[in-house]
Amino acid sequence: MTRRLAEVAKKVGMSEATVSRVLNGRPGVSEATRKAVLAALDTLGYERPTRLRGNRARLVGLVLPELQNPIFPAFAEVVGGALAQQGFTSVLCTGTVGGVSESDYVDLLLSQHVSGVVFAGGMYAQRDASHEHYERIRERRLPAVLVNAAVEHLGFPQVSCDDVAAARMAAGHLRALGHERIGMILGPPDHMPSRRRMDAFAAYAGGHGLEFAEDSVEHTMFSLEGGHAAATRLLRRGFTGFVCGGDLLALGAVRAARRAGLPVPRDVSVIGYDDSALMNRTEPPLTTVRQPIEAMGRAAVDLLIAQIDAGAVPGDELLFEPELVVRASTAPARRRAVPA
Repeated sequence: MTRRLAEVAKKVGMSEATVSRVLNGRPGVSEATRKAVLAALDTLGYERPTRLRGNRARLVGLVLPELQNPIFPAFAEVVGGALAQQGFTSVLCTGTVGGVSESDYVDLLLSQHVSGVVFAGGMYAQRDASHEHYERIRERRLPAVLVNAAVEHLGFPQVSCDDVAAARMAAGHLRALGHERIGMILGPPDHMPSRRRMDAFAAYAGGHGLEFAEDSVEHTMFSLEGGHAAATRLLRRGFTGFVCGGDLLALGAVRAARRAGLPVPRDVSVIGYDDSALMNRTEPPLTTVRQPIEAMGRAAVDLLIAQIDAGAVPGDELLFEPELVVRASTAPARRRAVPA
């Protein structure tokens, strides 16, 4: 107890006696002092005294699936900065293989009495995954925001990049370059953003004379290795243009084309998705569809703060327009020589 008092007092720059009065619920401290002590207690990882647990801490959980994909650290930076401007501290929760699950993190955040949670790339985007932990959040009426497409029944506010527009931009770019055999490399079949993009691509292909069939799409895990394996299969079927569901998938496709002796973009054109860090430094620099991460992250925080302040926000989805960033991984389709 003495050590806890000393650490909290040092954190907030107050005396141990003042901290003790707050923790014991005694009079003689201002509301600002009380809030500062409780926030320090939460930040240092100490459990609040039972009598003080009715009030939520000024902590917000930021739940991400991983940090290997550079788009997630970029998003965490935006959200963390926007929360800090509002007087909240973000608690970063990232998944690891065989480690703490998203459901476990939800239980942890609930036990810490956080003010809200922002999810990005979570299980809400997978139709066949368990969504029971989201129900626990709803039952506790904890403010939450989901980033990018989710299954329909959850009812939380969402901030999404427009998957339909993204698919049309990518397909239109390759079609304008003369590619007729365009394949897609996407996430798992139950991944909602991937399904949206696939449906949008199919609709675009049908209206613009492009071939689209079941073998035009390869589903895989979101990794460079997954992109490599999927692209290898599409290359064997004669596809010359690839629309990928992530930049890592696209880099895997570039590697697969090189291994097959098909230089990018001379023989194969590849488009990524996200425009994550260093995609302009790859070889060749990657053409990709950029998610407006800055605007989406700030909108997610605004929606969360509105819930914290007002108690309820409609479970609508805000759609943000993507941007096609043309670099050097796409080029006009090579014309096949016509026999004399």
